[in-house]
Amino acid sequence: MSSFKQSVSYWPLNNISADSLKQIYDIGITGVEMPPRDKFDSLREMGFTIVTVGGHKSLGDGLNKKENHNRIADELRANFEVANQYGIPHLIVFSGNREGKSEQEGAENTIEGLNLIAKDAEAAGINLILELLNSKVDHPDYQCDHTTWGVQVVKAVNSPNVKLLYDIYHMQIMEGDLMRNIRDNIEYIAHFHTAGNPGRKDLDDQQEIYYPAVARTIHETGYSGWVGHEYSPKGDPVASLKQAFEACNVS
Repeated sequence: MSSFKQSVSYWPLNNISADSLKQIYDIGITGVEMPPRDKFDSLREMGFTIVTVGGHKSLGDGLNKKENHNRIADELRANFEVANQYGIPHLIVFSGNREGKSEQEGAENTIEGLNLIAKDAEAAGINLILELLNSKVDHPDYQCDHTTWGVQVVKAVNSPNVKLLYDIYHMQIMEGDLMRNIRDNIEYIAHFHTAGNPGRKDLDDQQEIYYPAVARTIHETGYSGWVGHEYSPKGDPVASLKQAFEACNVS
């Protein structure tokens, strides 16, 4: 059995029935990510862990701009209370888009912004996970688009509660070499997302990532956190997520 747990992002399943959610839970996918606030109680009653929520507003207008730091810190502090109330381990944070900033300036600003809130995150027992996204297809101009950039930021902040969200789909688009990058940087990673590439759909044989090998690499590092499926199923979501669960349920 895998060393890690599996979750699913709520946004592609927005209109899913309670019965289908129960079937997904019974598959072994026991975490839900980024659900709307009005679903927190019902999901918890079904047994799900709420694994992630967005920590602050605006993916594109993020931590790489100094003028955003106080706003983001205030939003994160408010969300620490929500996270503790509902047992949510991770708040997702974003670099924002470059908008002309060099890689070094953007990194320095992101480090400064995270340093403002890192001690508060440690005191709250909540992880801030900086998401790696592709800037080639889905998020043009997003700055935290390579593992090396994200690792530079996390190393500089040097907090046990500031890590990366390594999105396998996004990093396949930007740099590939997934298994090596995961092995080499696992100490800086606190969460994973999956999706098939191209298309951001099922983890099937119509896309280029061989998820059993990637999942086995994660397992072999001893990682014990969550791997979250964040994609739009082509057909029945329960059948699709059963396939995804089995692709990642390695040992």
